[in-house]
Amino acid sequence: MAGSRMKLELCRVAQGRSRLGVLTGLGRTSQQSLDVPGCLLYTHFGTVPHLTQDTLHTVSNLPAVTQVTLSHIAEHQEVLEEFKDGFRKFAGLHDTVLYCSLHDPAVLCPTGYTTNKTVSVWGSGGRMELTVAKFMALQKTVQPDWYQSMADGETWQSNTSRKRVRKSVDRTLTHLDECLLVHQNSQELEGVEVFGVVEGGDILEERVRSARETAKRPVAGFCLDGFQSGSMDQALKTQLISAVIKELPEDKPRLLQGVGRPDEVLACVEAGVDLFEGFFPFQVTERGCALCFDFDVSLDPERAGRAPHAVLKLNDDQKDTVGETQQNGDPCLDQTQMTSFEINLNDKRYHDDFRPLVEGCGCYCCKNHQRAYLHHLLVTNELLAGVLLMIHNTAHYHGFFGALREALASEKLDVLKRQVNNRWRG
Repeated sequence: MAGSRMKLELCRVAQGRSRLGVLTGLGRTSQQSLDVPGCLLYTHFGTVPHLTQDTLHTVSNLPAVTQVTLSHIAEHQEVLEEFKDGFRKFAGLHDTVLYCSLHDPAVLCPTGYTTNKTVSVWGSGGRMELTVAKFMALQKTVQPDWYQSMADGETWQSNTSRKRVRKSVDRTLTHLDECLLVHQNSQELEGVEVFGVVEGGDILEERVRSARETAKRPVAGFCLDGFQSGSMDQALKTQLISAVIKELPEDKPRLLQGVGRPDEVLACVEAGVDLFEGFFPFQVTERGCALCFDFDVSLDPERAGRAPHAVLKLNDDQKDTVGETQQNGDPCLDQTQMTSFEINLNDKRYHDDFRPLVEGCGCYCCKNHQRAYLHHLLVTNELLAGVLLMIHNTAHYHGFFGALREALASEKLDVLKRQVNNRWRG
């Protein structure tokens, strides 16, 4: 396999293992880049849920990398093969870098369907089994810029036996070797990058073994799997991630799958994670909620490239909502539950609240509409509610990542952590 064009250029390693830099050499022309730490643009079949491309681009500072998943694409393989020009052109994604993962990070997949030769994905038509041959045929059809190797990721549950975890690591390494062999002999995948997957459940020795062996393969980066929100407490998650990262090369990116809550993002960045999946705004939108947490770390908002941080403050009623949502600040929750980083616009308290979702937010929703209007749209089941909430939640979440990079650059990560964690504790 030819040398990777993807390069991680670090400009700072701050406060332990937190890394600030730029991932360069992205796309078929190698001209695009992604700031680190950062997150990917989450989509369903290439489209951000609720938003057209024109509507999406009212949001500024969107990431250059769009994530698509085989769980959404696999059942359309025949159509894409007939189309011949790849998924990017099929979905009208002209200027983005395309990353293809196995599963939808916003949905926990059922377990018990993996074999030595196959993994399963779930689409609208039900379960589909993928062999390595089928998996690689899909990659040739999709024509992504980079993709996650096939992996047995069914060991994220805390009651998984050591034997099952060991088998998961073995299967994932075997799948990786088989994928790399097909990849190296495929003209259609020339210039496409592969990310190896690190498994190992909650067993330290298997995590280390998986990371060490995956790092020996010619991959461009690493996907850390099995750390989904709710799968383990944050202390164990941080311990395992730290141990994994010690085995990985410094010059390749680390993408953490299934983690999106802001407090968890901060903890994992401190452990050395570079990239995250951007599914959290979608989950918040589906609950009829709006992100409203504070991430004010900058006295120079122009550098952050967004609305002034100083106006993104909690209002008294938002603080009340925090207390109602999570009294105990339990760090180990089901990822579909409402969190303390959002307000529930279904609540009748907002029926006559004529303020924007977040004071000072520059998104289209906050500049043009009030909480009362969003409440009305939700209780009357209007489709516009999802559109406006997704605009705001996407803008707010990617603004948080801008603030995170600003905090690392200005040595204010502790300030950002206090703001976010205080919000979480309510």
